[in-house]
Amino acid sequence: MKLLVVVDMQNDFIDAALGTKEAVAIVPAVQKKIEEYRKAGNPVVFTRDTHQKNYLETQEGKNLPVEHCIEGTKGWEITEKLDVADSKVINKPSFGSMELADYVAGLADLEEVELVGLCTDICVISNAFIIKAKVPELKITCDGNACAGVTPESHSNALNAMKMCQINVI
Repeated sequence: MKLLVVVDMQNDFIDAALGTKEAVAIVPAVQKKIEEYRKAGNPVVFTRDTHQKNYLETQEGKNLPVEHCIEGTKGWEITEKLDVADSKVINKPSFGSMELADYVAGLADLEEVELVGLCTDICVISNAFIIKAKVPELKITCDGNACAGVTPESHSNALNAMKMCQINVI
């Protein structure tokens, strides 16, 4: 079995508060990847960056003073262009998710986990590394064509960092 992890494909990261043209551009590639996994009978899980109204008072908010992904807002929602269907959705209050790593570790017969989504250089890389630490013998793949970073340069840097840590980058 293979698992697809769709990281933070939320409105605020695509075309709202922190959106970029690169984020908009990967939506079709992420759609295609989701369809491929479901057609093969493999599970898809989504993560959702989740902040509260006091975001600007948090450590992250002080370092990135742009309100985004406030729980319950339109920006927090996963884009309508992706079919969440009956997939598990994990809300995460930080870049990486221990809940996601525990979920991955608990899946029987899992041969590979693949990550796609936003942002390559923050949440995708964080979750890839946490999963690698939790399940070191699991094959972890990141599809660079279905991810986007804060900038094209930081996207590339993150892909190279993952390669150095034995994460398969395609």
